[in-house]
Amino acid sequence: VIANFREGISVMAILESSEIYVETIYILSLESDTVRAKDISNYMEVTRPSVSRALNVLRDKGLIKNSGNGIIQLTEGGIILAKYIYERNLLITRHFIDLGVDEDTARQDARRIERFLSDTTLNAIRVNLIKKEA
Repeated sequence: VIANFREGISVMAILESSEIYVETIYILSLESDTVRAKDISNYMEVTRPSVSRALNVLRDKGLIKNSGNGIIQLTEGGIILAKYIYERNLLITRHFIDLGVDEDTARQDARRIERFLSDTTLNAIRVNLIKKEA
């Protein structure tokens, strides 16, 4: 996922809030075939106008498309980015849990720091988790 991500979109070109919205759309799409602005608003606990502004930014960046009836879908580039973000969050959360941090705190802390970690550090965490599973 990371290699595909690197080919398509620059990390620096994506704002943190945009990453959160892309990841949210991805998570919601795993749970349901349809994702609408109201679903995003409810999930993130933000206002509909905030969602609308964010969706316009994502659309302008080519990360989402509207397929009619208010349904929002990630584009191929959006899916690549979303999987990268989602994987990054899962890796860090799992690492914190393995260190003995409770799941809720681990999830919150992972979200706070994940955007600041290099791919080198993320790969080291991945390798460490794989070694522990073996």
